[in-house]
Amino acid sequence: MKRFLVIFALAVVAVGCSSHKNASPAVTPISVADVLPDVVSAFSDAAGPETVAQLQRGIDQCAALWQPEDGSQADFEAFVRQWLAPTPEARYTLYEKIARALEIFNTQENQLTIELGRPTVLAEGDPGDIDYLLASYGAGAHFSDDMFANKLAFITILNFPNYTLAEKNALGPQWDRLQWAYARLGDVFTQRVPASVSQRVTLARSAAEAYIDTYNIKMGHLLTEDGERLFPEDMSLLSHWNLRDELKSNYADVPHAQEKQEMIYQVMERIVTQEIPAAVVNNPAYDWAPMSNRVWRDGKEVSLPAEGSVRYGHILSQFHAFQEEDSYCPAEPTALLRNFDGSIEMSENEIKDLFIRFISSEQVARVGALIRERLGRDLRPYDIWYDGFKSRSAIPEDKLTAETRRRYPDAEAFHRDMPRMLRNLGFDAAEAQFLADHIVVEGARGSGHAWECLGRTEPARLRTRIGADGMDYKGYNIAVHEFGHNVEQVTDLYHIDYYTLFGVPNNATTEAMAFLFQVRDLQLLGYGRQQMDDNATLDIFWGMYEIMGVSLVDIYTWDWLYAHPSATAEELRDAVLRVAREVWNQYYEPVLGTHDSPLLAIYSHMLDYPMYLPNYPVGHIIHYQLEEHLAQCGSDAAFAAELQRIYRQGRLTPQLWMQGAVGAPISVDPILTAVSRILP
Repeated sequence: MKRFLVIFALAVVAVGCSSHKNASPAVTPISVADVLPDVVSAFSDAAGPETVAQLQRGIDQCAALWQPEDGSQADFEAFVRQWLAPTPEARYTLYEKIARALEIFNTQENQLTIELGRPTVLAEGDPGDIDYLLASYGAGAHFSDDMFANKLAFITILNFPNYTLAEKNALGPQWDRLQWAYARLGDVFTQRVPASVSQRVTLARSAAEAYIDTYNIKMGHLLTEDGERLFPEDMSLLSHWNLRDELKSNYADVPHAQEKQEMIYQVMERIVTQEIPAAVVNNPAYDWAPMSNRVWRDGKEVSLPAEGSVRYGHILSQFHAFQEEDSYCPAEPTALLRNFDGSIEMSENEIKDLFIRFISSEQVARVGALIRERLGRDLRPYDIWYDGFKSRSAIPEDKLTAETRRRYPDAEAFHRDMPRMLRNLGFDAAEAQFLADHIVVEGARGSGHAWECLGRTEPARLRTRIGADGMDYKGYNIAVHEFGHNVEQVTDLYHIDYYTLFGVPNNATTEAMAFLFQVRDLQLLGYGRQQMDDNATLDIFWGMYEIMGVSLVDIYTWDWLYAHPSATAEELRDAVLRVAREVWNQYYEPVLGTHDSPLLAIYSHMLDYPMYLPNYPVGHIIHYQLEEHLAQCGSDAAFAAELQRIYRQGRLTPQLWMQGAVGAPISVDPILTAVSRILP
């Protein structure tokens, strides 16, 4: 996954938030219409209507955020007269100075976060309580307070006002690159959430991350009902990622394949329902039979308390932290609005409609029937992770792991191989080396992530699990995914024309780049070219089917939370289970069977990155559209060049970015059409 950074200087949120610490922040009533027309009219002779409208917009937005501690009506008028840039040249000079300052602020905050978090994030010894405390520090928590206090935020708003998502989509096609840069600068200072509230959000998220990063299941201590051990003694799998990947690996011809899958499925259900005995998590002292939920220690059966609702307590803690932000953001007064309209820049309903249209399509049943035929059995819930469309499914994972461990005994070995991998994908030697030189590879305590660079003096960071014997195939596959993120991060920062345009429209867009790399993981190991054939299309299709249901459960959970703000962790647990079962019964039971399966609630991102999950299916949609477009490239070099052109567009809105990339909006139609062709 892409490490989700709350970039304090470039967070896309709506105008109208406040930093006063009352539930209804006090605002100085500024009379703009009556007192300041002379300020605007001073520009009218030299400026056209559009410029005057922009000036008025900036003044209005400043007035909406001006509070008693900022000064009186007279102070406001004096501020406007002093800081309103009088000419296009002055405005551009101001932009450059503010953009440079933001890059400095972002870089320093990022470095503080990275260094304070190292003991808890990287596999470098055992972190103590003090390490987790330091990692929870929000280095940018006071940034907004400080910038409004010294008026830099108001200077930015005055000269670079904010445009809504609808306005960006409507006006953006006519904007040049500088106008887009100005518009993205207008997204910076649109909220005044108190530092204390921001810090509580960081604390809640850090606690959830710590819980997830250490949630390992000791597979060698799982027992069948006959007391048999199916997994190696030393196998330890992180939930949910490694459990899922181990389940996928058993679609190959390996001993006890389906029996292992059934056991992993039972483990996942126990985690979701919180019936799992708390003491068996990350603890080799106990043997556990997940089917009957019985536990033994030193050969003697013992009774242990279940987790109960700990998992859901972490979701609830973040909800309460986000609730505190809500009153300071009247234009986007819920975390749902800030996530979809603000961060993803696609509305919640737009995304729901996109997902439901896909998972209820007739094509899903056709692909399910094909999988049933290939497996020669009725489908089970865990077949949402069917992996038989990939070419590697015919290769035993132990063979792939032997190869990856030989190549990558440590993080440095993977880093040394990056230029070759990029050349394999068509990047020229100079660009391949440049990209590799700006990426650092580190061993992760959790499953892995890509931590982006925010300034052009720092590298991107690739974190993945590396065992004592080297990088196993699961770790390698994740590393290639994160490598794709890193290439995007370096490409659209170091090669961007204006700093405020660095990055991508949303996290779905960077997930698409990561998928482009990940599906070519065997190619990078020397198993031949991986092209977008029918099997690859079906693989992407089935992955979209799985993750769209998971994402809907995440979204519906937050809808429920806002409808039940006083809920307890136990009530939230029951609600999530109900939602997961309802989504399953409506869209998945007809294809996969098993009434009331709660499996769709297993994803760990529901805890540590709430509402991030929709980025994955949107990323799959974008990925497929990019694959279709890139398939027209006549050579590897053309593939790499076109990929770089697309990602150097930077941070337009998602739909305009997609139009610039492939000439069409984000849509499920291309892959639905392709599946109808493959399986008429």
